[in-house]
Amino acid sequence: MGKAQSKLTTEQLVDLQKHTYFDKKELQQWYKGFLKDCPSGQLDKTEFQKIYKQFFPFGDPSGFANYVFDVFDENKNGVIDFREFICALSVTSRGRIDEKLLWAFQLYDIDNDGRIARDEMLRIVEAIYKMVGSMVKLPEDEDTPEKRVQKIFDLMDLDRDGCLTMAEFKEGSKKDPTIVQALSLYDGLV
Repeated sequence: MGKAQSKLTTEQLVDLQKHTYFDKKELQQWYKGFLKDCPSGQLDKTEFQKIYKQFFPFGDPSGFANYVFDVFDENKNGVIDFREFICALSVTSRGRIDEKLLWAFQLYDIDNDGRIARDEMLRIVEAIYKMVGSMVKLPEDEDTPEKRVQKIFDLMDLDRDGCLTMAEFKEGSKKDPTIVQALSLYDGLV
């Protein structure tokens, strides 16, 4: 695989400043850290899971990490390069609410058909519950992934077709902000 270049070029910095909410110095710091953790300049699924395991040592974050990885890996080549990493981090940590909602929608829309089916939502919620383990005490009406998904669909699925459109997801997320809080993991990092 080899080593990646040790510094971002001027062109790369200009491009990333245009496409993220990070300034030049922050981008350089993030790049340095990224290369320290990924000398090849690429992050694979296994390494990505290890990062999540550091944040959730008492649960199993591997399933959720896989889903997040798939959204970070924009070109779908099986690895995350620095540009993909920093652009996703920018949206999830500093993006406008509409950008975060689109990102979250992409996370839940596993098959990328432009709709979130109930089973897709259930797979993500199950992964979140496995990740947090028994560290979080949940209210009785949300103490299983199935109950949580039912609650979400009761709130959001306005036409009761068993799928959420982007419009339903956006509207429902205003009523239940915990839907997007899966992204707040990054808030403390940035």
